[in-house]
Amino acid sequence: MRMPTVLNLKGYRFFFFSNEGNEPIHIHVEKADSYAKFWLDPLGIAVDYGFNSKELRKISDMIKEHEELIITTWNEYFSR
Repeated sequence: MRMPTVLNLKGYRFFFFSNEGNEPIHIHVEKADSYAKFWLDPLGIAVDYGFNSKELRKISDMIKEHEELIITTWNEYFSR
């Protein structure tokens, strides 16, 4: 299964799985041994393993800042 990377930022990798086009738009985030999944509309945490609340706020802010890129990449990938 492919895991297309959308963005690498401040040590965080933002990606999605290639078989998830049937779900609402979301993004997975990993850094070291921590992992989270965020829904985009509305922005919220679906899954969190290992990030503290400060990191989750930081990640949320990065997602908001790059929301257009994430949505565009998602739509382009899954419309193929």
